[in-house]
Amino acid sequence: MKKTLLLLSAVFAIGTAQAQNVYSYDFSGVTADLTTAGFTRTNQSTLASATTLWSIASYLPGVATATNGGQFQNQVYTTGQAYPAPLGQNGVANGFALVNYTSSTSTAATGATLSNWLITPSITVQNGDVVSFYTRVGTFTANGTTSYADRLEFRMSSNGDFTTSPSAGPTDVGDFTALLVTVNPNLLTTANSYPQVWTKYSATISGLNEATSAKFAFRYFVTDGGPVGDNSSLIGIDTFSVDRTLATADFFASNFAVYPNPATNVLNVETKNNTELSQLQLTDINGRIVKEVKASGVSNQINISELNTGVYFLKATSAQGVGTTKIVKN
Repeated sequence: MKKTLLLLSAVFAIGTAQAQNVYSYDFSGVTADLTTAGFTRTNQSTLASATTLWSIASYLPGVATATNGGQFQNQVYTTGQAYPAPLGQNGVANGFALVNYTSSTSTAATGATLSNWLITPSITVQNGDVVSFYTRVGTFTANGTTSYADRLEFRMSSNGDFTTSPSAGPTDVGDFTALLVTVNPNLLTTANSYPQVWTKYSATISGLNEATSAKFAFRYFVTDGGPVGDNSSLIGIDTFSVDRTLATADFFASNFAVYPNPATNVLNVETKNNTELSQLQLTDINGRIVKEVKASGVSNQINISELNTGVYFLKATSAQGVGTTKIVKN
């Protein structure tokens, strides 16, 4: 079956804990930015195309004809209807990465095995970290089914900068032996088998002995694919993120500093990441607010000279999140 290629970072509160962003990348810009950001690309497909690698979208607005209708759109465009440049999950026009069936040049009737990789830079992770991304298929039909089946694997190597990348053809995974997520593992073409709108997938890191330098890989992995295979079309990814949940005390220690402690007259509160403080609050051991200051900048002071001797809890609020720590008033 011959195919024609159509032309065309967050922090939040969770109960008494904080989620701190460890790493994020939104795939906006141009393809060269991937290399600048430390990503690597390798195509290990059967009869791999030297020119088809993961890239940043660069579609121009167009007019639908009988053979195209605007990829990565949320509707099917009829012939003659104008369509805009598609949006990534981040809301940015062309703000996503993509790869397609031309990963192989094979014209064999049985198709080819596609194995096209996008590998992240090294990221230090630990157990409990949540790794997430968004993906969707590039084309779909009005009845909600896809013409060709696509599949994406999301893998991890715990060897960081010493990771061996796949290099020996479509079955080689190098050091990326940990399979965290598979999108459409059975290569189905039924409605929403590969999501047709930006859809979030995530995995929680486990099994590490300590904080570890890791790399992650997006593997476009389709059997019986390529230009004449029965499978493979076009997929995109966006908004890759690694987030860590911390108790508020741990979050405070990671993001704020307070001194002296114990203190008699003045507490100095600073951020460790140049994020501006917005509020400082002191409560006593019974939870009553005894001091509240509207803060600004990365460094502030609280006058505690009038407080009674004892133990208090300091809550610091910034755009990075909220942390709480114990302080002692002499």
